Amino acid sequence: MPMVQEIDYGTPEVTAGATVTLTIDGRDVTVPEGTSIMRAAMHAGIKVPKLCATDTLNSFGSCRLCLVEIEGRGGTPASCTTLVGFGMKVHTVSDKLRKLRRGVMELYISDHPLDCLTCSANGNCELQTAAGEVGLREVRYGYDGENHLSAPVDGSNPYFNFDPSKCIVCSRCVRACEEVQGTFALTIQGRGFASKVAAGMDEPFLTSECVSCGACVQACPTATLMEKSVVELGQPEHSVVTTCAYCGVGCNFKAEMRGDQVVRMVPWKDGKANHGHSCVKGRFAWGYAQHRDRVLKPMIREKISDPWREVSWDVAIERVAAEFKRIQAKAGKDSVGVITSSRCTAEEAYLVQKLTRTAFGNNNTDTCARVCHSPTGYGLGKTFGTSAGTQDFDSVEDSDVMIVIGANPTDGHPVFASRMKQRLRQGAKLIVIDPRRIDLVRTPHVEAAYHLALRPGTNVAMLTALAHVIVTEGAAPPGCSPPAATAPSTTASASPNTARAAPPSWRLPTWRWPPATSAAAASA
Repeated sequence: MPMVQEIDYGTPEVTAGATVTLTIDGRDVTVPEGTSIMRAAMHAGIKVPKLCATDTLNSFGSCRLCLVEIEGRGGTPASCTTLVGFGMKVHTVSDKLRKLRRGVMELYISDHPLDCLTCSANGNCELQTAAGEVGLREVRYGYDGENHLSAPVDGSNPYFNFDPSKCIVCSRCVRACEEVQGTFALTIQGRGFASKVAAGMDEPFLTSECVSCGACVQACPTATLMEKSVVELGQPEHSVVTTCAYCGVGCNFKAEMRGDQVVRMVPWKDGKANHGHSCVKGRFAWGYAQHRDRVLKPMIREKISDPWREVSWDVAIERVAAEFKRIQAKAGKDSVGVITSSRCTAEEAYLVQKLTRTAFGNNNTDTCARVCHSPTGYGLGKTFGTSAGTQDFDSVEDSDVMIVIGANPTDGHPVFASRMKQRLRQGAKLIVIDPRRIDLVRTPHVEAAYHLALRPGTNVAMLTALAHVIVTEGAAPPGCSPPAATAPSTTASASPNTARAAPPSWRLPTWRWPPATSAAAASA
């Protein structure tokens, strides 16, 4: 089973409607307006050497390896920060560019440990790859001058090491902490040759504001930031895509392994929920996969006082099926039911309820998520016709105002909270309705416009008041306001208890307004 490969286009995707056609190394390519030359080249099948660029971060232009030549324009601009232009003719390969790139790479390697064969990133190091791409064969500057090779390793974090001697100060880790996670735990300290990555106030990672999400580790192009599991076990050999079950976000990961042993969990860029990001639980808390107490083979016993004994899967499945049949034969078909875990995926829950209805012949299926989410499901079902969510996580990127009520995303769903904070830093407004002062009320570079610290138990009153104001002040969308009250039609025999206004015939786009109150109540 091979490793799951992901293409790094160097800069983020642009979704502009207009397109631009240009020529790169003699190949015509059409891309959305605003796309970088580096990304356009990748679309044309041309890889430009890079170190500071990655498509999960905004372009930075610091490594100077991705230089290109543009006909009619002087100099050698960085392809990651230079946008495409109509009719532009770009050259990514020339003697001049090869000389410049080799010179830049020489400077990097002159202050870098030459321990590639024993390095934990050997074979999976972007610096190593880029050195080969530019054809570096020698370093003219030698290794006797001032350097950072003796910088001590920070191993305070329980999940990864920070080795500053291997750092090339590309700022990818700093930008990942800012742009992706939004914690702002890292910075570049000093200037010039003294520049270095620092956590917090130049302190160990463990005591800094770092939340161990792993964004910096994933962004690092060298072995500066490296998982301790990789240092101990070596580089993985193969990988499979899986879904994290810690919370309801449903992040996708690449489980990278050696044999049947997990080496590390890497967030998958194509994951629709997380888009390559993760939190500490999904990224590093997978030790249970190889824990010595984990049950790996089926076991059965005749009664509770008997010891467990290992059996084959066929024997175990036959035993379970026989017991289900025995119980139903004795107590009826409704005597058997199934409860699924909230950590199951939606697909797994679907299969369980299908098994219950088709094999057991009843509707006794439930999930433990109902304990805390039954009011949510009931409300959504009544208002929107379905108990499922009405939006996907990507919709937060188009939101101008967000309301968080009775939730704490930074603790409960950290990956989605990071995307919320990204949008808030772009100018969106946040309203927090919660007795607690959650992190989103005020956190680095994010502050709620309003924090309504209502008393516990007054949620319904708050929401009813909001609905009342929206309708009575004409803020509801067209067609969403209730009609003017009309006198009910009554007969001579009608009593105040039976005379009621006709039910409203109008409908909102996706939900029905509550029925009108009784005439008696209205008159009272």
